[in-house]
Amino acid sequence: MATFNYEYKTSGGETRTGKLDAPDPQAARARLREQRINPTTLTESKGFSLNIPMPGFLKPKVSTRDLVIFTRQFATMIDSGLPLVQCLDIQAKQAENPTMRTQLAIVKEKVESGSTFGESLKGFPETFDDLYVNLVAAGEVGGMLDTIMNRLAAYLEKNQKLVAQVKGAMSYPIVVLIVAAIVISILLLKVVPQFEGMFADFGAALPAPTLFVIACSAFLQSYILLIVAAIAATIYGVQYAYKTSAGKLALDKLMLALPVFGDLLKKVAVARFCRTLSTMISSGVPILEALAICSRTAGNKVIENAIQKASISISEGRTIADPLMESKVFPQMVCQMISIGEATGALDTMLSKIADFYEDETDQAVESLTSMMEPMIMAFLGVVVGGLVIAMYMPIFEMAAHVG
Repeated sequence: MATFNYEYKTSGGETRTGKLDAPDPQAARARLREQRINPTTLTESKGFSLNIPMPGFLKPKVSTRDLVIFTRQFATMIDSGLPLVQCLDIQAKQAENPTMRTQLAIVKEKVESGSTFGESLKGFPETFDDLYVNLVAAGEVGGMLDTIMNRLAAYLEKNQKLVAQVKGAMSYPIVVLIVAAIVISILLLKVVPQFEGMFADFGAALPAPTLFVIACSAFLQSYILLIVAAIAATIYGVQYAYKTSAGKLALDKLMLALPVFGDLLKKVAVARFCRTLSTMISSGVPILEALAICSRTAGNKVIENAIQKASISISEGRTIADPLMESKVFPQMVCQMISIGEATGALDTMLSKIADFYEDETDQAVESLTSMMEPMIMAFLGVVVGGLVIAMYMPIFEMAAHVG
């Protein structure tokens, strides 16, 4: 937040000055307009201030939840007949996220200056992606912005639910396994060496499981830094590979080929593609432009390539369904339903039905996966941690039996 000094003339021609706090000059001018002040000069104050501007990477990012809330509230306001500028003004003042407030204030100023709503949103691609901007532009041209915003809100809510389901299904086992690895490492590094020193005084042969655990402990103590470096290098290597086209394609193929998660990711990809394309076609976006946006928002290189081939097929006068079926990524039932939708001229309705079906399939798949993994993880932890503890106590049990 910065402080701005401004000068303006009253209706009587008198020059006056004032100060106000705002994130940037555009937001400052927007707030002055709200007060019906037309500044002749506006300069940022360079005096001492505790309002230290945050670096770009520290500015709060606009989350999907923030965007969903804005879109739903904005759709309700537009549907109620409020003017566009007034809707933006209200949203800019009440948005919880400060970055969103700043962006909406600038969008409002651009709209007041004569730009369209869609053009104004293009200035913030990190918040409003191609899909969002194109749908808004289509709504403005067709005079159905209220309908488009309601569709966008419904689409974003469903998409957020899908993403949250996949993240929840995948993060649960990862977190549990990381915690298990930390616990086991502490046992091997701190607890086992103490038992090893105690066993050295026994002077008797140790059981094979105990010797195995002691060997694992010795290996971990000797190569702990090398193991940590290898894990860090692997994570960095995967992230670097994912930034390249070939590496992203290979990793995305691997993700789709995973035994359980691969099927879940395919269902999510099909649901997202169908929902996005249905929303755009029903909103009046041209099919080729809609497919191009769908490919960029697919989130998977394999799916993206399949959609791009479908776009080429359309431009050559063929159907969407044929290249999707050739990709072997989309289920045959989906391709057949898309083909029927193309033939009957009800492609958007058919895509919406497919999206509904696969969103329900995703719900069931996540529930089944979670219920299946919980006992498996518990059993794994019980076997590993319990086996380690038993292996360390076996010599004590044998010594007690000999004494008895």
